[in-house]
Amino acid sequence: MYLRGTILAAGLSLVAASALAQDAITIGMQLEPPNLDPTGGAAQAIDSVVYGNIFEGLTRYESDGSVKPLLAKEWTISDDGTVYTFMLQEGVTFHDGGAMTAADVKFSLDRARAEDSTNAQKALFAGITDVTVVDDLTVTVTLEAPNGGFITNMAWGDAVIVSEASVADAATAPVGTGPYQLDRWVQGDRVELVRNDAYWGDAPALAKGTFKFISDPTAAFAAVMAGDVDAFPDYPAPETLPQFDADPRFQLIVGSTEGETILSTNNKAEALSDVRVRKALAHAINRQEIIDGAMFGFGIPIGTHFPPHNIDYKDLTRQSAHDPDLARSLLAEAGYGDGLTLSLKLPPPAYARRGGEIIAAQLREVGITAEIENLEWAQWLEQVFRGKDYDLTIVSHTEPNDINIYARPDYYFQYDNPDFQALIKEIEVTSDELARSDLLRQAQQIIADDYVNGFLFQLARTGVAKTEIEGLWQNAPAAAYILDEVSWGG
Repeated sequence: MYLRGTILAAGLSLVAASALAQDAITIGMQLEPPNLDPTGGAAQAIDSVVYGNIFEGLTRYESDGSVKPLLAKEWTISDDGTVYTFMLQEGVTFHDGGAMTAADVKFSLDRARAEDSTNAQKALFAGITDVTVVDDLTVTVTLEAPNGGFITNMAWGDAVIVSEASVADAATAPVGTGPYQLDRWVQGDRVELVRNDAYWGDAPALAKGTFKFISDPTAAFAAVMAGDVDAFPDYPAPETLPQFDADPRFQLIVGSTEGETILSTNNKAEALSDVRVRKALAHAINRQEIIDGAMFGFGIPIGTHFPPHNIDYKDLTRQSAHDPDLARSLLAEAGYGDGLTLSLKLPPPAYARRGGEIIAAQLREVGITAEIENLEWAQWLEQVFRGKDYDLTIVSHTEPNDINIYARPDYYFQYDNPDFQALIKEIEVTSDELARSDLLRQAQQIIADDYVNGFLFQLARTGVAKTEIEGLWQNAPAAAYILDEVSWGG
């Protein structure tokens, strides 16, 4: 009797443990966010944790790249395309219990476009001339000119709606309207979210989501194999994916991202201000070697800053084909026939560190010495992104529809082309799809002609998860690990 009772109790414990496990998930991430405020930081790791989970915007990206209504249930647009009237969802509250109203929308947009705004994508809001509260559930946004991408802009993580009462502490204690709220941030280890039982929309299946930070690819492999993490959507060790593919406990989730991976170039550095030197860099690079060596074959070569899966993509890879002899002649023509030394500052992701070693070897073949300096993410943001203290770096730009960053002379690669800036303004006010497509192709051509950066490859999304998990995004139109559709299947 004792033995049978013990077996029964043990069985019940296993059932309880199984039920608990299927009510929660642990997601592996390589980078820890520097803070948890998407309106005040540029790191994609912020959106990975908070976008669609803690914070919500008027609209939101879906896994297929489409944009759907979210806090704005519908909207109308004036005949001249400059006035958007948003009708908001009813019964929405922030995690601290305060009601979300049109006043919060006005506060959020006015804050993002203010002169002293620290929003990393402040340009998204530059065309707004007025935000007016009509009533608690209606707000109008007036633009200085029509903007065919405005609804998409409102889906960015930088455009989420925040509360004036709590936003000052958003970096460490974020308060949003989303289906999950912050439970605990153990810095250096993990962020824990719990289901928001007062959520205005459909309740998610998972009661808890933990984001575990594992920077080392070898440690990431061990954590997945041991079951310490349930999924690693952007798995950092693609060389080990075949082992997971052969193991029935796991599934591979391989898709595309919005991440244009580039050898980013400081266009105001002395040598790099010469287009001949930038062109030499482009022809010194062998993209396929980088994809094979750093990404183990995962990735699509690109010749401009635009994703190949986009209908408006123009294939310009031949314009910067691997040609070491041409690279050497261009360097000699620019006065660097005896060699050139440049800094190459690399952030932590494996594509950057591995790719940097390969690119340094390729540049060495044409007479360019790339002095590698490995930086932690916070250092990279401070020195490279904000301080512009670099010659070369490697980074994936994962923001969608972001070719407009080349129209910002103060952006970290400091490209200043008035013709390109005028073209982007024309794109913003063009709503006709065929005309807009033609203009976007022109924009791609200009930055390829100017060899602004070394365009490498479109970052593939290589993920691994336990077989039972359902609802994780295959593709990544936004750099987000949204949990509200994730569940444990049978």
